[in-house]
Amino acid sequence: MHVIDSHTEGEPTRVILSGGPDLGSGSLAERAKRLATEHADFYRAVVSEPYGQEAMVGVMLVEPTRSDCVAGVIFFDAAAVIGMCGHGTIGVAATLAYLGKIGVGTHKLETPVGVVEITLTDANTVSVTNVDSYRLHKDVHLDVPNIGTVTGDIAWGGNWFFIVNDSPTAVVPSNIRTLTETAIAIRTVLEQQRFEGLNGGIIDHVILYGPALTDQGHSRNFVLCPDSTYDRSPCGTGSSARLACLAADNALPAQVEIYQESIIGSGYYLSYAPAQNGAVIPSITGQAFVTRDATLLDNPTDPLRFGVRLT
Repeated sequence: MHVIDSHTEGEPTRVILSGGPDLGSGSLAERAKRLATEHADFYRAVVSEPYGQEAMVGVMLVEPTRSDCVAGVIFFDAAAVIGMCGHGTIGVAATLAYLGKIGVGTHKLETPVGVVEITLTDANTVSVTNVDSYRLHKDVHLDVPNIGTVTGDIAWGGNWFFIVNDSPTAVVPSNIRTLTETAIAIRTVLEQQRFEGLNGGIIDHVILYGPALTDQGHSRNFVLCPDSTYDRSPCGTGSSARLACLAADNALPAQVEIYQESIIGSGYYLSYAPAQNGAVIPSITGQAFVTRDATLLDNPTDPLRFGVRLT
């Protein structure tokens, strides 16, 4: 299997160029569902240890259904196939540039949740114009055991997020383990109380916000991903959902750029334009670097060929 690895502001992406399963034809959403239901062992193995690494997001490059798109992309992590991934999209753009498939300029990618635009400024710097993002519920109060009452918004940015503006745990690198446990506890209550996005959407990401640790930062965040690892980047889809909340609260004017810090100190430049029905069109700018051009080997006798499973 031919793969290209990259990292976007510290968060790893693995793009599968060949050797993956045939997902057939149909819409990107249909093919993503096929990957989720028929090839779970495959996608988990690609991004899980020992063949992958913690926090890695995988990408299946597939034929788009739209002629104006340079590629179709289906994202997944070790826990689930996901609708959209901001850092992964930036990683895909850098990978396509590395392969000579795209040059400086604006291009389109087709995802299971819609078409996104990518603007390549140089070999590493990419701006993503994401899908329309919006807040569904404001000030949802949760009683979280051993933590207390936590208040957050439920918002869409290509995935569903529970966004906590005032984290109950300080958002600093030394607290990563505690932040992870806190976010998992919050997500557990969301599941237990059956909070959902539209059309039964699973709220599988939790973001905790705290003050910025640099002069240029707007804030710093900690992002829990569906596989219970933390995002090393500020999370593109999560930042999109946050922009929708800031816009709805009149806390950030349109077209004003802010710098969003991640838990490790990397960051994205963010802004938005108004969309219909109170939604926003987010813009996310970050950098990705190709780290590996490799062949993954199939080892049928390897007992860990489908990844390390701890549950």
